[in-house]
Amino acid sequence: MAQSKLVMALLVAVLAAGCCASAGAVAYLSKLPVTLDVIASPSPGQVLHAGEDVITVTWALNASRPAGDDAAYKNVKVSLCYAPASQKEREWRKTHDDLKKDKTCQFKVAQQPYAGAGGRVEYRVALDIPTATYYVRAYALDASGTQVAYGQTAPAAAFNVVSITGVTTSIKVAAGVFSTFSVVSLAFFFFIEKRKKNN
Repeated sequence: MAQSKLVMALLVAVLAAGCCASAGAVAYLSKLPVTLDVIASPSPGQVLHAGEDVITVTWALNASRPAGDDAAYKNVKVSLCYAPASQKEREWRKTHDDLKKDKTCQFKVAQQPYAGAGGRVEYRVALDIPTATYYVRAYALDASGTQVAYGQTAPAAAFNVVSITGVTTSIKVAAGVFSTFSVVSLAFFFFIEKRKKNN
């Protein structure tokens, strides 16, 4: 009996510790300082094609930040984020202050170790990126992988991505050939049937 009480007490303690640890790892965008300057190569309104075009993203600690302000930064994660125009009436792209629930920045561009001098990433727009308007956000992560600061390009300076349709030239040619063949076959068999009736 004493042994089962001890096991139950240990189980409760472990669950409580787990809840406290996960609660401490929650980051809210409104509480994160904007310490990174982020620049993306596309100009505002530029149209990029998935699988073809390349985005160059540079990030650096804002020069106005005091020395040592970035002591907790271990990595930088760069993501593509839906611009407000591409979030309207789309719950699956909704912005949420709790970053674990946020669906604005769903597409990871890169993650690299933090360097005080800044960093640069070249990213070929992936084929699975949906057609939408985007901007770029970079998060500074601490050793546990929790967001501790961020920076982003202005949503007003957003660019457009056009995804692939999945219909290539060879598919269009094949569809045309098969359509033509089906019409010719129908006409041929119609002619044969009509000829048999006349005989």
